[in-house]
Amino acid sequence: MSILVLADHDGNKLGGATLCAITAAQQIGGSIELLIAGDDVRNIAAEAAAIPAVTKVLVASAPHLAKPTPEALVALLRTVASGRTHVIAANTAMGKSALPRLAAVLDVAAISDVATVVDEKTFVRPIYAGNALATYQSTDAVKVLTVRTTSFAAATASGGSAPIESLAVPPDPAISRVVSEESSKSDRPELTAARVVISGGRGLGSSEKYRQLLEPLAVSLNAALGASRAAVDAGYVPNDYQVGQTGKIVAPDLYIAIGISGAIQHLAGMKESKVIVAINKDPDAPIFQFADYGLVGDLFQVVPELTAELR
Repeated sequence: MSILVLADHDGNKLGGATLCAITAAQQIGGSIELLIAGDDVRNIAAEAAAIPAVTKVLVASAPHLAKPTPEALVALLRTVASGRTHVIAANTAMGKSALPRLAAVLDVAAISDVATVVDEKTFVRPIYAGNALATYQSTDAVKVLTVRTTSFAAATASGGSAPIESLAVPPDPAISRVVSEESSKSDRPELTAARVVISGGRGLGSSEKYRQLLEPLAVSLNAALGASRAAVDAGYVPNDYQVGQTGKIVAPDLYIAIGISGAIQHLAGMKESKVIVAINKDPDAPIFQFADYGLVGDLFQVVPELTAELR
């Protein structure tokens, strides 16, 4: 079997999601080639070559791939998918945008958000906001998959010496273009990679209260900050803080939900966390059914007390 993994990176270094996608590829078995699309990605290629599970690093470098559109990625992937048994990407914004398009071009099924690899043609993914699991078996010549990164441990990142090969890059389809990109700056750990995540809900009441109560606690625990969809919709924090089915999927060692009722949409994004702590004044809040530890109380009193104890 020949597996192609599309690398996720920020232009400077590989994203942690790539290592999780490689682990999924290892569970399928066969040779694993990693495709890096970008502009002047020599440092990333060197980093990728050190991954022991990777047998070859394929580099596609062109100015229009510096901030690639899904159409540009599909044009590239189409040229290298021939002869592959599997094409895999992490279920990130890039993977979710490009791989379903690739599957359509190849006239095969796209299997998204894979959480378990049973064998080379059988995969399990969550459905109904994570309340059920569906098993898919594909007989397509090429299996096109995106994988849920929280379900796979990161592959070993050092010790390998894979060869690096440059590819000819097809022209930019120029169907769409990236006009601008805005990223939130934070000194907190990355949400999807943090060992501890603290999320706030609509119960916090305002953006000011969110910052005032949660940021000191996050500093004490070296935690990433997240939020429910209700808090994002209310304007407390930007969209990239959202945890849930339509936000980011996280599975930290410790997840603290503050002022979050526990809607199905939110639970789908965090219920794989190893330990869940819920703080809510409503004893009947659904979040308590999933929490390992629950504290019924006024968050405006409880959170400052908890923060003070941790200092």
